[in-house]
Amino acid sequence: MIAELKKTAEHKMQKSLDALKNDLQKVRTGRAHTGLLDHVQVDYYGSPVPVNQVANITLVDARTLGVQPWEKNMVQKVEKAIRDSDLGLNPATQGDLIRVPMPALTEERRRELIKVVKHEGENAKVAIRNLRRDANTHLKDALKKHEIPEDDERKAQDDVQKLTDKYVAEVDKMLAQKEAELMQV
Repeated sequence: MIAELKKTAEHKMQKSLDALKNDLQKVRTGRAHTGLLDHVQVDYYGSPVPVNQVANITLVDARTLGVQPWEKNMVQKVEKAIRDSDLGLNPATQGDLIRVPMPALTEERRRELIKVVKHEGENAKVAIRNLRRDANTHLKDALKKHEIPEDDERKAQDDVQKLTDKYVAEVDKMLAQKEAELMQV
């Protein structure tokens, strides 16, 4: 029972970490990466679909994305979807290739993005601590019902705390990495 509880807590903490990683990828740095347009939706024959399902997205250079729609009639729609997204990008069409240059970040914008990143990290830490609290509550309930001895409960709580510390440290590492990435000029 205790092993199952710890395994569940670790699994959920890993999911919180994965969610943070996903959120941090959406925060734009000065460099281009193909995952940047993943959440941009384009109207494809009446239904919204992600850009990467109607076009090839490639890196032209470090600061430019190349978007090549598979159908010629989609070029204008894809360009409009990218322009209207919340990313602040200004695509330019050359024939049937859409070039999406990444604008350089100002110092002020970098500071704002770091605040956003720290906020996301704090949310992840709160989620991990809530999982620790839930696991400890389950352990205390099991102790009250005399399903586990007191020594095992205390040892399991220590193990859950070690897990929590490990994942919080992982969050801090990810935040430091993203902050360094944002501050690069």
